[in-house]
Amino acid sequence: MNSRSLIDPELLPILDMFTTGTLDREALPALRQTMAEMSVPATEPVDDGVSVEEVQIPSHNEEHSIRALVYRPGEGSASMPGVLEIHGGGYVVGMPEMSDAQNRQLSASLGCVVVAVDYRLAPETPHPGPVEDCYSALKWFYDNAESLNVDRHRLGITGGSAGGGLAAALALLARDRGVIPIAFQALVMPMLDDRTVTRYEAEPHPYAGEFIWTLDKDRFGWQSLLDCEPGADGVSPYAAPARAENLAGLPPTFISTGALDLFVEEDMEYARRLIRAGVPTELHVYPGAIHGFAMVPSANSAQMHSQALINAMGRALAASGP
Repeated sequence: MNSRSLIDPELLPILDMFTTGTLDREALPALRQTMAEMSVPATEPVDDGVSVEEVQIPSHNEEHSIRALVYRPGEGSASMPGVLEIHGGGYVVGMPEMSDAQNRQLSASLGCVVVAVDYRLAPETPHPGPVEDCYSALKWFYDNAESLNVDRHRLGITGGSAGGGLAAALALLARDRGVIPIAFQALVMPMLDDRTVTRYEAEPHPYAGEFIWTLDKDRFGWQSLLDCEPGADGVSPYAAPARAENLAGLPPTFISTGALDLFVEEDMEYARRLIRAGVPTELHVYPGAIHGFAMVPSANSAQMHSQALINAMGRALAASGP
């Protein structure tokens, strides 16, 4: 495989931002430390009017608390939409601070409250721990909507990479439990299907997945979350949403991915199945884009993606109601 010549030249700087080494249990502590250092917010105040507060949310069984960051716009209305944001990191690394700039932009642009959840990570906490933490955060958001000045009928969820996979799983879980209505889901280059590992090992994609998030890393991420080999029988759709047999009744959906992303085919297939199930679905595939392309804010593709995401969420959350 040699897909470098196909990468959008504006995205090449991202190749220097991530390690090309092996991802395994031994490498996790150092990688988590590096990402924590990279995710420290700027010490200088950000002039966007958005305030940020850290809260502790009780888990569903009250055995632990879940840290979250709450973003509020400077000039919010009395009944704002809300967005639960779930960070990425292959299910094994990451923290809410990774998405600070994006969450500030969402809060300011949409006039909404954003709750960014710090779910527990695999392999220390395999499925269902991470998605249950996200559900606990969603329920806290829903139950406390009035005190947050949020319209509980205008709650959306979003996430990127593994966060996109958790957002999709959370939408399935919320649909099936029937307690919390979700108005919209925005899945950014989502990690949806553990079977991609076995499919691509048998028949490698000629171009996708060479950089940033590779097949070896995907295998480790899924092994860590599932506590078994990817592609095994009996994997829950609340862990790997592409396993869900029925997608009907899910909320309107935005999906974006890169043409060179390892997840491109599973993301397009999920969008196709959503459309087939009668779910209003918007799909964007960016040519020359690799995994994480949205992290290069100067790139035209990243700017188009950011605007498309905000536009889609704005339309959906403005139109939603009881």
